[in-house]
Amino acid sequence: MQYRRLGSSGLKVSAISLGGWINYGEGKVAEEAARRVVERAYEQGINFFDLADIYGKGGAERQMGAILRQYPRHTLVISSKVFWPMSEDINDQGLSRKHIMESIDKSLERLGTDYLDIYFCHRPDPETPIEETARAMDDLIHQGKVLYWGTSEWSAAQIVEAYEICERYNLYKPVVEQPQYSMLYRERVEQQIMPVTAPRGIGLVVWSPLAQGMLTGKYDAGIPEDSRFAREPWARERYMTDANIERVRRLKAIADELGISRAQLALAWVLRTPAVSSAIIGATRPEQIDDNVRAAEVQLSAEVIERIEQILSGAEA
Repeated sequence: MQYRRLGSSGLKVSAISLGGWINYGEGKVAEEAARRVVERAYEQGINFFDLADIYGKGGAERQMGAILRQYPRHTLVISSKVFWPMSEDINDQGLSRKHIMESIDKSLERLGTDYLDIYFCHRPDPETPIEETARAMDDLIHQGKVLYWGTSEWSAAQIVEAYEICERYNLYKPVVEQPQYSMLYRERVEQQIMPVTAPRGIGLVVWSPLAQGMLTGKYDAGIPEDSRFAREPWARERYMTDANIERVRRLKAIADELGISRAQLALAWVLRTPAVSSAIIGATRPEQIDDNVRAAEVQLSAEVIERIEQILSGAEA
């Protein structure tokens, strides 16, 4: 496994990390299957496990926390997130000081740990001043409940504002942003986010690097009944276009030449830039972990990257 610094911080995270959606919605994985996936991830050198309180309304934190408890805490990088409503109570949502301070204790209890390595603000909160959120995060770090904090799906302007507020008032700055990023969803990150995060030492840990499985090639011949696209129409509608189907098929030739899977090619492409500290994967079977982690060792040449760019841009072969 390759390990990368989280932005300019001293924290090292595995280039491939495991997301905790395994207990979320209709894609829920049975207890024993989830255990095998997490244990294989740890065996393969994954040290970064990404969760959120909203995943299964706390279920993902409880499930993965119970599995991770068998390992020495110092060998793990555990993150969770706060923002989405956890009940119908008016204050049980958002990024207010009240919700953050109450949510961290609930997440820690569910996970069975004394601290989070990273605490993400899961979305921006238009009803809470960024300074209020930043001061709450700074207090959590001083209390030892959180080691680093970051943002997820914030705009470039919001990230800059949070960073500058922290700099102005000598607060702990955000060190990481978690955006969606893949071969099929790239313009926002490359054109808006990277230009403000890179010069500020803010790392990126990206979600959906395989475009909900589209980039693996599993949909070349249609939609399998037990697949994510069959269960979740929104994912199918977002990614399964004629243009994307053609792109994914053309990528197979490059992957075959390199002796790797298309999933490994897609992950290696995301990791080609030092701006990305880690690519967060989801897995329902240990074999998927084995396939994905090998992507961390794949080096793409400039010539291969150029060929990929031509395919993604829709240029003729």
